Amino acid sequence: MAKENDWGYTRILGELKKLKITPPSRNTIKNILKENGLEPGPKRGEGTWDDILKRHAATLWQCDFYAKRVLTLKGWRDLYLLIFLHVESRQVYICPSTFHPNEEWVTAQAQAFLKHTKEEGVEVQTLMRDRDTKFQASFDATFEAAGSEVKVGAYRAPNTNAYVERFIQTLQQECLDHFIVFGEQHMDYLVQEFVDFYHEERPHQGKENGLLSSGEKPMPEVASIGSINCRERLGGKLRHYYRDAA
Repeated sequence: MAKENDWGYTRILGELKKLKITPPSRNTIKNILKENGLEPGPKRGEGTWDDILKRHAATLWQCDFYAKRVLTLKGWRDLYLLIFLHVESRQVYICPSTFHPNEEWVTAQAQAFLKHTKEEGVEVQTLMRDRDTKFQASFDATFEAAGSEVKVGAYRAPNTNAYVERFIQTLQQECLDHFIVFGEQHMDYLVQEFVDFYHEERPHQGKENGLLSSGEKPMPEVASIGSINCRERLGGKLRHYYRDAA
């Protein structure tokens, strides 16, 4: 796993737990990696979380923009995503990409996001955003009309929006930084593949190395190595290790 992915010992520990293998201690995993010339702890960019985020996590969402340079018939251009993240569950909702994140588009995405949360039965009591000028008055008004409160972060205070910022870093490092993107359709395909992987197959350190889809912690048990398979996405960039069904 360490040779096939840029994972540290904590991520590998999560994969072992997911496979229901009783893992060795963290130090043992670190020592095995060091003995094989592998870095046991890559930079993870962890931030400092405020208590208020945890207290209101069940109804709190954060949102932010992400831009990537993509190759088009007109040359290199900035392509934008608008990303929403539910703090308690870590579930994400990513709007279709656009080259023109104008007021009309941003407002339409706010409406689509609220429709999605209503269908999923998830409350949006509070939405946190930064001071990006692409968030205009109509964006806030859409949420306020739905009974949600919009909180705007302070100047130069990225930690107030730390959860969605951390997801964007994960999306970049584990997926988008490894591809030259050719337009909107290609971007949306890559993002959807990663979101499916993120929700269904990737262990999350912030959720005690559990999976988001099950809501449960993987329970370790003895397993034979021969029963383990690997499913790949995006040409092997995303890997999911799983056991054969009994």
